[in-house]
Amino acid sequence: MSTVAAIGVVGGGVMGSGIAEVCARAGLPVELVEADRAAAARAGEAVERSLDRAVETQKLTAEEASAVRELIGVGHDLTALEGVSAVIEAVVEDLEVKASLFTELDALLPNAQFLASNTSSVPIMRLAAQTRAPERVLGLHFFNPAPVLPLVEIVTAMTTAPQVVAKARSFAEETLGKRCIDSPDRAGFVVNALLIPYILSALRMYESGFASREDIDLGMCLGAAHPMGPLALADLIGLDTLLAVCQSLYAESRDPAAVAPALLHRMVEAGLLGRKSGRGFYDYEREPAGTVASSHSSKLGPASVAFGPGRAAPPA
Repeated sequence: MSTVAAIGVVGGGVMGSGIAEVCARAGLPVELVEADRAAAARAGEAVERSLDRAVETQKLTAEEASAVRELIGVGHDLTALEGVSAVIEAVVEDLEVKASLFTELDALLPNAQFLASNTSSVPIMRLAAQTRAPERVLGLHFFNPAPVLPLVEIVTAMTTAPQVVAKARSFAEETLGKRCIDSPDRAGFVVNALLIPYILSALRMYESGFASREDIDLGMCLGAAHPMGPLALADLIGLDTLLAVCQSLYAESRDPAAVAPALLHRMVEAGLLGRKSGRGFYDYEREPAGTVASSHSSKLGPASVAFGPGRAAPPA
């Protein structure tokens, strides 16, 4: 049985703000911590926008959304986490940043039930090794948008204690109402280990001129029943995040399928990161809905995104 009474979330980007909302919807007090005042303000605004959409689409009543808002505190000081039962980290996909944070969290929260990372590429063991209690460190990998998608990957490091895994599973399943799958502590875990080679194959097809972006995406939507094509999905994930996960997968496996095409490197260098920068494979100022023109007048719908950094990394 989960005994988490209050939760901390560090990193208020797309994933962090979504995870905070999920926890507050489950009735938990949440402390959402960002790096500075400006980032904290953006995180609060992201939660507000998401709750407004939930009310508009009748997923929540106005009263329920108001109750969720009351449960989320947003700030920029880690000391706000003192007293929480557990923490989920959702900051930028950078090993040094995450490792330093886990050292701080370990010292600040000696009695926390677990310290979890929402990383999609950093080995959990590397984070656990930065703490004095590596047995309470594990991965809880949510999917974007976290308030909508039901999956959480539970990633167990070599040092994670079985009772910690049980507590985290109870928290995710019983408290948050998520479905869990288990993954070994290997780059990409289950979902991204399958997804990354697929997206990169589409990038190579587009880069070579074999097919247009619209035909690639439309083909996978209408021919394979995917809710979103691979290039539009890459834009939604963020091309910088995609590149970081590619590099992590290749560093561990040396699998040629995980090598990022030159086009991906150039787009990240140019700051063309996808939806969050306004332009990637699609121009979101001219195509605000991320539509793909076709004779079927098809539009790409929401994607089941397998990535989750907190703040977007700056262009390489």
